[in-house]
Amino acid sequence: MKIEKFEDIQAWQLARELVKETYKLTRDKNCSKDYGFKDQIQRSSISIMANIAEGFDSQSDIGFVKFLNYSKRSTSEVQSHLYVALDQEYVIQEKFDELYEKCKEIKRLIGGFIRYLKKT
Repeated sequence: MKIEKFEDIQAWQLARELVKETYKLTRDKNCSKDYGFKDQIQRSSISIMANIAEGFDSQSDIGFVKFLNYSKRSTSEVQSHLYVALDQEYVIQEKFDELYEKCKEIKRLIGGFIRYLKKT
């Protein structure tokens, strides 16, 4: 499939799903009162998809790779925040595992895209 717009990028699509899930998680009555945590996990999840989109409009593959690396780091940040959510009982183990795996898949896709761009 040819990528013509950032919305065509599979990692961006999965990141969008993660943002939806993150917002759902932070609407929980206990989590919603933890303003610092809520803000951090929302911002880092949004950053994943935003950096993919911003990098897509880079003038070069080198620029795009830079933003993809930012996106990958933001995904790691979300994974770390998920541990806080688990430890504070904002999320059950099953949901933690689901979201953590989604993050791993996003990082795998971004990593593959980076390798592709570096070869071309």
